[in-house]
Amino acid sequence: MTGISKPSPQEILRARAENPKLREREFAQLLNISEADYVAAQCGDAVMRIRPDVDALLGGIGAVGEVMALTRNESAVHEKIGVYDKIVQGNRAAMVLGAQIDLRIFPNAWKHGFAVEKRDGDDVRRSLQFFDEAGEAVHKIHLRTQSDLDAYRTLVETMRSDDQSRTIETVAPGAREVLDGIEQLDRDDFRHRWSQMTDVHQFAGLLRDFKLDRQQALNVIGEEYAWHLDTQAVGAMMSHAAQTALPIMCFVGNRGCIQIHSGPISELKTMGPWLNVLDPTFHLHLRADHIHEVWAVRKPTKDGHVTSLEAYDANHEMIIQFFGKRHEGQGEREDWRFLIENLPRVRQSTAA
Repeated sequence: MTGISKPSPQEILRARAENPKLREREFAQLLNISEADYVAAQCGDAVMRIRPDVDALLGGIGAVGEVMALTRNESAVHEKIGVYDKIVQGNRAAMVLGAQIDLRIFPNAWKHGFAVEKRDGDDVRRSLQFFDEAGEAVHKIHLRTQSDLDAYRTLVETMRSDDQSRTIETVAPGAREVLDGIEQLDRDDFRHRWSQMTDVHQFAGLLRDFKLDRQQALNVIGEEYAWHLDTQAVGAMMSHAAQTALPIMCFVGNRGCIQIHSGPISELKTMGPWLNVLDPTFHLHLRADHIHEVWAVRKPTKDGHVTSLEAYDANHEMIIQFFGKRHEGQGEREDWRFLIENLPRVRQSTAA
């Protein structure tokens, strides 16, 4: 990263040969480099640099057919198998609204792209991988047996970058913005504005207007709209949802992409600190030990209030968010609402 001496590509690859079993992300952390630095070091061999052009990607990825879409943050990995369809292009935000692959994409955060081939015995695993300015992964697309290889190759050639160097410029991850609205906050006005929301998407504007981050807002709004839950509440909710086939919406995101699963979950498995969903078209890997706070949040809409379950890490960053599955114009599912309202609570200090 800028201001820090990085190992050369040759040194990175030598270190990789000595640590072949580490996952890419873990290997990068071992060398104090970004994951994108590691991928770039392989350019000219199994890796080609491609332009991080969201429009070009979305214009051609549908023809590739069935793939696996992966979006992650430090504590959760969200994987969906399906096709990129129902694409809505946009400069500030783009969307994929397919039955399986459902994404909200923020192109300004996409800074580096790679087409990667990885040998696994006689097989070659192919993927497109995109990273932000810090070299953190924002989105990856993994080909499957059913994928159209000719369409993939055409897309890669279309997106091929003129720059095939083995080093990239990265910057240190930006510090979390400290918002100062809490000192001047008119809590009565804030609660009134919250109560007047007619769409959950108005929440981001509410935070901007009052210069609050999400957790500041949850701590001051009062238990009519947000209440603190036990950190085990996420696992309890997922277990109940799996047992009852309750359809949920599961959001995992980072600064460049949010990926959504909509539907029931069934196959839950705990492996060490990881809580996993291992369903046919949806895999989720969640670091339960990273969950520092859990909140139930109630937002008014024109269709009645909707309730989310939100997990945050020790740095106040959202790890994962859940809703009951619903469509625009529909009220919230009563079974979802009942479940969230009956999860174990943590006693809060009374907000003034």
